[in-house]
Amino acid sequence: MTAIRQDAWTADDDLILAEVTLRHIREGSTQLAAFEEVGEKIGRTSAACGFRWNSCVRKKYEAAIQLAKAQRQKRNYFKKQPIGAQVASIALTDHEELNMKADLSEDSLSIDMVIRFLRQWRNNHQDATRQLKQLEKELQDKDEIMLRLRQENDYLSKQVNEVQTDYRTVNDDYKALIQIMDRARRLAILSDDEEDNKTRFRMDANGNLERIE
Repeated sequence: MTAIRQDAWTADDDLILAEVTLRHIREGSTQLAAFEEVGEKIGRTSAACGFRWNSCVRKKYEAAIQLAKAQRQKRNYFKKQPIGAQVASIALTDHEELNMKADLSEDSLSIDMVIRFLRQWRNNHQDATRQLKQLEKELQDKDEIMLRLRQENDYLSKQVNEVQTDYRTVNDDYKALIQIMDRARRLAILSDDEEDNKTRFRMDANGNLERIE
């Protein structure tokens, strides 16, 4: 909530009121909006700002008010043109930077505005063209990188498939070898048992055969 001041108006307060109100006039805004903005800045009500403007400050800025209205009309006129909004914005900005001291006729002002606009448009177009070429080059580089990565991925996928195939072959051979070794071990154990179970004989001193236990 804006605080309500009861002290007298200072020169700085009047200056803020004049600057803000003139700006709103130039931009086609309302004085009520200007008074509300000033009230928030200096801590007064919009009604107090309006009363101060109409009773005191306005009289000191009659010439500035007429100039601000003329600028508003010029701005509105160029906004209705095909490129008027951009041209007027450029021209009026330059005009304000010169503190509105330039004394140009309607025709010369319009020509200067168009020239400035076209120069700025050309510069913007050149910048956009450079950026487009840079983006196209970056896109081409990325496409080349993507193609190379895709080729590397295909090569590695083939390598992985070959390794997996070799692994399955080696694994099958290993299992077959284990089975063969296991069968051979069982056969060897059975042969030893058979040898142990065989009946052995020997000849005694009389030439007779006797079984060895």
